Amino acid sequence: MPKTLAEKIIQQHTQEPAEAGNIVRCRVDMVLANDITAPLAIKSFKAMGADRVFDRDKVALVCDHFTPNKDIDSAEQVKTVREFAEAMGVTHYYEGGNVGVEHALLPELGIVGPGDVVVGADSHTCTYGGLGAFATGMGSTDIAAAMALGETWFKVPPTIRVEISGTPQPHVGAKDYMLRLIGEIGVAGALYKALEFGGPAVEALSVEGRMTMANMAIEAGGKAGLFAVDDKTIAYARRAGRSGNQAMTPDSDAGYERVVVIRLDGMSPQIACPHLPDNVHSVDEVAGLRVDQAVIGSCTNGRIEDMREAAAVLKGKKVSSRVRCIVLPATPAIWKQALKEGLIEVFMEAGCVVGPATCGPCLGGHMGILAGGERAIATTNRNFKGRMGSLESEVYLSNPAVAAASAVVGEIVHPSHI
Repeated sequence: MPKTLAEKIIQQHTQEPAEAGNIVRCRVDMVLANDITAPLAIKSFKAMGADRVFDRDKVALVCDHFTPNKDIDSAEQVKTVREFAEAMGVTHYYEGGNVGVEHALLPELGIVGPGDVVVGADSHTCTYGGLGAFATGMGSTDIAAAMALGETWFKVPPTIRVEISGTPQPHVGAKDYMLRLIGEIGVAGALYKALEFGGPAVEALSVEGRMTMANMAIEAGGKAGLFAVDDKTIAYARRAGRSGNQAMTPDSDAGYERVVVIRLDGMSPQIACPHLPDNVHSVDEVAGLRVDQAVIGSCTNGRIEDMREAAAVLKGKKVSSRVRCIVLPATPAIWKQALKEGLIEVFMEAGCVVGPATCGPCLGGHMGILAGGERAIATTNRNFKGRMGSLESEVYLSNPAVAAASAVVGEIVHPSHI
């Protein structure tokens, strides 16, 4: 039977028919948790009576949300994870100078890749679909079971095919494609469905851009966001130290629940306005709104391409005295590459605050909390009420160029207008 990407990958990990709607028992290649979610999973793991993880090389524990520890509670959380990792002999434990934002770090290290089934106690685990992995977030109890058993169950999701074509305008990229899609189908438009991306514009995207899009599949309610495995994907995986990866595309006659077409010609950079990711408008429609903070980073847009995009806008300019511009390269390797290329100097000369590889303010954690009445423009993935601090604050989502330009002007602006 012809299969979508989601069905193909799941079928390789189960002996049951991987057809949309079927519930299947599925082997997993990697189980992930972080400093917020792992302690809950560890508690459930122990309550189950489990005494060892199924494979110490296939569990990743990344303390990226509140590290460096911001307070006593976060320090206790990390201590719990560290002690569990030591007791279980977990290979992939990251906390100190080796830690990065999990969904940028694991692909970079080759820990996840094409054709894998990955489950994580973090909703943005779907990021790895940019590499052609079936990756999805789960609750901490399910993650505990997966750590113990090396398997889980899925209801095989139906697939929405997203075809993207046309020529993007300057300062329009992967983040804008995804915001446009979410604005069109809504935050529940792909509820428990796989989003499968294709078309000429998708083929032209870098793997980093694809991961940006897959990262936000959950913002449309998606179970997963998937891209075909092509030469770019295989080259990325090879650089990350993986071998044996093979090209993979959906069958030409695969069955889709629906097909959504996005045309890029003439599209401006997209902005998600408060307080949902589907409240999307063009930058021109919201230009002029004053901002107090700009955040460039996160698991959505903290990769080296994003750093370069922001630095190109900031070079030779100064951040407005009314704005805190916070730049967080997503991993130590990205930080070092940005340093090598002179991007860190550009950021600091512009008056940005350059911080460590951490999730930071994205979830209202630390290093950039908003006060009541403040407004931020951010390259992050969520703008729920109170997401970055006060319930009376606002978060606008954008690509890195728009965030950088807005930091300079002190208000939301198209990068070509500065």
